Amino acid sequence: MIVVVCPGQGSQTPGFLTPWLSVPGFEAELTEMSDAVGINLLTHGTTSSADVIRDTAVAQPLIVASGLLTLKALLANGRRERISGIAGHSVGEITASAGAGILSSTDALRFVRERGLAMQAAAALEPTGMSAVIGADENELLEILSDLDLEPANFNGGGQIVVAGSLPALARLAEAPPTRARVIPLQVAGAFHTRYMRPARSHLSAVAQSLQVHAPTVPIWSNSDGATVTDGARFVELLVGQVSSPVRWDQCMASFAAAGVTGIIEVAPAGALVGLAKRGLKGIPSVAIKTPDDLSAAFDLIDQQ
Repeated sequence: MIVVVCPGQGSQTPGFLTPWLSVPGFEAELTEMSDAVGINLLTHGTTSSADVIRDTAVAQPLIVASGLLTLKALLANGRRERISGIAGHSVGEITASAGAGILSSTDALRFVRERGLAMQAAAALEPTGMSAVIGADENELLEILSDLDLEPANFNGGGQIVVAGSLPALARLAEAPPTRARVIPLQVAGAFHTRYMRPARSHLSAVAQSLQVHAPTVPIWSNSDGATVTDGARFVELLVGQVSSPVRWDQCMASFAAAGVTGIIEVAPAGALVGLAKRGLKGIPSVAIKTPDDLSAAFDLIDQQ
């Protein structure tokens, strides 16, 4: 049972798309996607600096576009029928929705463009941020967060929870972390997946009404609670709500395990979710498709099923 996973914001690195320009048609398709979102994804994926591609309105379309193009290569020649499901982390759920047939690539790109802009605008309303907490007891951490008026944003599994809220409160958490835990500030624009993103949620709810939504033709798991969703309209509702709700990637991985996963393949810009799987799904073979050279290993993993 092979599950394809699609990464979220923060997985992009400068120049990560450069190796893909050797793939016939890749540059032309990326240029078309650039026109669709009004952003030069080719430049941002090859020569833009880390600071530039950290910008929410740039990072999100860049991640989804690269994931869509990777999926096209990965699932060609009948391989789509041989995978058992797909899931995405945060903005990666938009990539996954297209991979599952819920949204067209065109609508996925339109939605992510609006998502990036709306979340950027929401983040600008108040100085906020996010920090990764590694190795904390979850109950102890949640009590501390409540006292500091912080919120859990990503339950990533493997002992990692990302928290978010005001910058002073995050600083206090770093000064007095939970027992035996490390607090690592993240370079992001705001408190994603918390109440601070409610203005973005309102905008995306309106955008979602204009999307052409279809039933998934590949099983897809939701960040909401790790469960599979069989209704396309319901998945889009969860996709909208996700911007101001926690990402339960821990529950997604638990669902993979319960379903009998035997392999994980992560599309570009890959690495983060495979890293989490190595801690949360120990012993399960995985492939991170970072460059076209990684495709053969992904094909082999599918062929072994």
